[in-house]
Amino acid sequence: MSEPPPPSDRRPSRTPQQDIGTRAELLVVRHLTVLGLEILGVNVRVGRFEIDIVAREGEVIVVVEVRTRGAGSYVRALDSVTPQKRMRVRRAGTCLWRQRFSRMPGVERMRFDIAAVSFGPDGRVEIEHVRAAF
Repeated sequence: MSEPPPPSDRRPSRTPQQDIGTRAELLVVRHLTVLGLEILGVNVRVGRFEIDIVAREGEVIVVVEVRTRGAGSYVRALDSVTPQKRMRVRRAGTCLWRQRFSRMPGVERMRFDIAAVSFGPDGRVEIEHVRAAF
């Protein structure tokens, strides 16, 4: 019987949902870049919170919540952002604003967007981007 690899070689296994989430985030990053936004970070940790994407559009810092849904989902991706989720994202954005952006020259305000990525059974991908969603 072979020995398990040393702890430094062990990688946590990823779920299919995590892989889909990562793919959706990369697609949204590409979408935002095409729109002219500067990507400042992906999966940004702010204390115990995580922000999917932080971008900049001129004088505005943009916090983007990325949501995904498959073809058989009962709820659209945009509709999956509950009031509790909005509150957590807002809290994270407020912390991020205080820590990094409130005194940054050329930055005036923060906006919260949602980007919904839907994967169709035929492989088609649809991105719905709602600016200032909450």
